[in-house]
Amino acid sequence: MTGRPAARALSIALLLAQGCSSGYQRAYDRETQKLQAEQQALDAKDTAEHAQASRFAAVVYFDVGSTVVGKDGERELQWFVDKMQPYPKAVILVQGFADSTGSEGKNKTLSEDRAREVATVLGAKGIDASRIMTQGYGTESPAAANASAKGRGRNRRVEVTVR
Repeated sequence: MTGRPAARALSIALLLAQGCSSGYQRAYDRETQKLQAEQQALDAKDTAEHAQASRFAAVVYFDVGSTVVGKDGERELQWFVDKMQPYPKAVILVQGFADSTGSEGKNKTLSEDRAREVATVLGAKGIDASRIMTQGYGTESPAAANASAKGRGRNRRVEVTVR
């Protein structure tokens, strides 16, 4: 008989412990749901901001064999930087291209150097370097035919977009 009250007390203690842990579990579940809802709201905001920032792009054109950003390019990049101010999380993709003048190896290097130069200008104008990715494509993906001087001029470019 002495074992029975101890077993009964143990059963009651186990039931109480289960009740406490389920209370803790419910509180944990509520907090987890709240945090998940907050994260989903942040993700939705980031997606909307990315869609807005993606509307803007800039193109900078270069002289033959040059990596110097001219006055028109400076203005274009300042415009782009101004448009990016409300979007501090936007990642900027800077893609360099070249015309068919010169060897492919030289054009690849030139397009990379142009992209880096534009990235430097963007950084000097206030875009954090950690947000900028550069790529050089050489003569890949021409914007126009390389058969004319006008077409080659359109191919010596750097395109700045939101990734």
